[in-house]
Amino acid sequence: MTRKPLSKLEEEAIESSAYLASDEKASNFRNSGPIDPKCEKIEAHPTVKPWVHFVAGGIGGMAGAIATCPFDLVKTRLQSDIYKKAYQSSTHSGNTMSYLAQAGTHFKETVGIISNVYRMEGFTSLFKGLGPNLVGVIPARSINFFTYGTTKDLYSKAFNKGEEGAWIHLMAAATAGIATSTATNPIWLIKTRMQLGKAGTSKQYKNSWDCLKSVVRHEGVYGLYKGLSASYLGSVETVLQWLLYEQMRYIIKQRSIEKFGHNNDGQKSTIDKVKEWCQRSGSAGLAKFAASIVTYPHEVVRTRLRQAPMENNKLKYTGLIQSFKIIIKEEGLASMYSGLTPHLMRTVPNSIIMFGTWELVIKLLS
Repeated sequence: MTRKPLSKLEEEAIESSAYLASDEKASNFRNSGPIDPKCEKIEAHPTVKPWVHFVAGGIGGMAGAIATCPFDLVKTRLQSDIYKKAYQSSTHSGNTMSYLAQAGTHFKETVGIISNVYRMEGFTSLFKGLGPNLVGVIPARSINFFTYGTTKDLYSKAFNKGEEGAWIHLMAAATAGIATSTATNPIWLIKTRMQLGKAGTSKQYKNSWDCLKSVVRHEGVYGLYKGLSASYLGSVETVLQWLLYEQMRYIIKQRSIEKFGHNNDGQKSTIDKVKEWCQRSGSAGLAKFAASIVTYPHEVVRTRLRQAPMENNKLKYTGLIQSFKIIIKEEGLASMYSGLTPHLMRTVPNSIIMFGTWELVIKLLS
């Protein structure tokens, strides 16, 4: 038996090496490495520095707030009993209308209120409270995204061996909601007071700074934290939104893995990447829609708690439970959903813009 020269053996070994592994899904052309049996269950997230979450969240929140400010004004006024009677429509009578017809009517009314504010108070009135809104939104979203991203990593490493899960998302979202509400409540109170003030000679506050001084002078520092209990209750909305968003994003990721493989963005076309980005952004809007429907009553209570005192300097709404009782007793259970239409018209596109911008900024800064 003739022996082959060493050089010939080397050439044959090199030629056959590509066929030694299974060719299922072209695995022989992929990077080799140890196989994690849990890789199909747990989504791997690239490590993002905390300051990137902070900056991206602030930019995303700012973009969404500017685009949807007029709807926020309408929502705040409809939640307040000061404007509720002025804007009350005939649809609140005993007429039995389908939910779809009512939704269409409320949409028409929302546009009508925006038109009325523009006509009676001027274009700038549509952006009342935008200053304190931006001052609140930018740090609020920065704190929320920063706290959520940081605590999610901490909780997963401390309690779940570095793996994510629904209960990890739950804990991180609750922590982010409480931290954000506590830090930004004074700003939201000032924004609410500014939006409830009328234009012209009856204007109660000159600007946000004048409003801040007035609240501290007449109601004390404690007055800046009115509605905080309702804000904590509203953290449930944040928790639900993050949970739903994470689950929908996981589904989108799994579909991408089935089609393109793990971490193989190189095979995706620009259209595929834009499509997945739109799906994730849309998921944020859908999650916000569902969370808002479930938890909206706390928004009405929070607005009432933040209203300025009456003419006799007495507060009508003094606590969370007391406010719920008074509103339901005097105005009925349906009033707990006052301003829901403009709220959804604001928050759903706001969430789409905010989460979409947040993700883009993260990619740019990372």
